[in-house]
Amino acid sequence: MAIYIYNEDEIKRVEDACRITAAVLEELGKNVVEGISTFELDRVARDLIRKSNAIPAFLGYKGYPAAICTSVNEVVVHGIPHRNQILRKGDIVGIDIGVKFKDFFGDAAKTFIVGKVNNKVKKLLEVTKEALELGILQCKDGNHLTDISHVIESHVVQWGFQPVHEFVGHGIGRNMHEEPSIPNFGKPGKGPIIKTGMIFAIEPMINEGTYQVEILDDGWTTITKDRKNSAHFEHTVAVVHGSPKILTMV
Repeated sequence: MAIYIYNEDEIKRVEDACRITAAVLEELGKNVVEGISTFELDRVARDLIRKSNAIPAFLGYKGYPAAICTSVNEVVVHGIPHRNQILRKGDIVGIDIGVKFKDFFGDAAKTFIVGKVNNKVKKLLEVTKEALELGILQCKDGNHLTDISHVIESHVVQWGFQPVHEFVGHGIGRNMHEEPSIPNFGKPGKGPIIKTGMIFAIEPMINEGTYQVEILDDGWTTITKDRKNSAHFEHTVAVVHGSPKILTMV
């Protein structure tokens, strides 16, 4: 497993892409309202990315047809925006976005609430976000990669939730996806040693019920096997001077 070590200048360039990523995601969140289509959210994302002189990294990636992923309710990841998919009060929608800027990449995701949801759904989102924050704290010199995985799983299972097994976080920088793969479950103290200069996309994908998922016939849309809700939060994080630095901050 070859994990790229980025120098300070390269990390700065990744951060430039990540700032665009974060700004677009924040603006998209303001557009998440009852009655909007996921297709319209994708159109807004494309416009905002291009106005930033950047490129939608997902568009055309392995044939993916949109600039963002819009994963509603039981959709875990890779939901394809569609004209006929209208957000309703009580929905949750995970928006995942990738941006390429001057040959470097940023990646972030957040799950948004449409109107009001019940307390269990609120708790799912809250716990998933907390798991991301705890995972980020493990991104420091001397830790093992699975220390990230373990703290995420440990946090969510105590609330009765389950991390998805089939999809994982990843390295990022000069490419959208690089080594290493970063599961959201597992025992601590295993895998490569984390070092200054590594850059990770940490992204807990946490299900209300079973961890098991199914991929629909479009080859992308991934849903929970029990059709219960799923939440997704993601930051791009660099290890700088031994400690984690979140690059996808507005």
